[in-house]
Amino acid sequence: MGTKAIDPQAIRNVTIVGDPDETTPLIHRLLGRTGPGPQTVMHWSASRIEHTIRLTELSSRTPAAELERSIRVADGVIAVVNAAAHSMARLETTLRVADDHQVARLCLLTGLDHPRADFDRCLRTIADTRGAVPLTLQIPLGTGPVFEGTIDLPPMWTLEPMAAEFYGAHWQVAIHRYRTLAKTLMDTADPDPIPALRNISLEQLHRRIRRLTRIGDVVPVLCSAAPSSEDITPLLDAIVRYLPSPMDVCQPEHALDY
Repeated sequence: MGTKAIDPQAIRNVTIVGDPDETTPLIHRLLGRTGPGPQTVMHWSASRIEHTIRLTELSSRTPAAELERSIRVADGVIAVVNAAAHSMARLETTLRVADDHQVARLCLLTGLDHPRADFDRCLRTIADTRGAVPLTLQIPLGTGPVFEGTIDLPPMWTLEPMAAEFYGAHWQVAIHRYRTLAKTLMDTADPDPIPALRNISLEQLHRRIRRLTRIGDVVPVLCSAAPSSEDITPLLDAIVRYLPSPMDVCQPEHALDY
């Protein structure tokens, strides 16, 4: 049998960092029927391109020196954090080390159905960490017992006009968050930006998010789906859209080992 050639630009080497109680279930969800191992591979198609995603799990409980070494040689990092956690110190450490070594990162918030979940506190933690500007790509529909799911901000204007009725009060929050997202990406000074922002193409947003993520200026923030849902499509789309391929990574310690 022949070997299928893989375009290096379609490869994503992703290190998922967090408490094993959070990262292990996420790995299982991502891999579906494929059993996890020290390094596992999956495939995901986006924009008619099949991507190869290599997943590595890294416990945030790992000793500091080993944690730093593992993050330093990663192509891209997903920091997984429970929004109800008492301390965000491990998230801060992960983001700081990734910033020190210019490693692109995403942040995935879990546990939003927990009574102590605090979405805004997580954003403040990211914003207060040197080199990490949170870029909210999803917002939760409620937190704690009323958590019902998420709203994806980049494509939100395609949901009009039914969205305002469907999402109720959450829609106004989404408009505010989208305004912040777009102004961060497009650097607009328009005092009343909503009409202009509504006309920004989705492709423009994706390109800007990818560029700013790759150079470490922003940390895209996503929310884990409600416990009743197994939908991990937004996370997989974010991995292939925004995290770099090995060809994009310039640090000399990154090696192409395939």
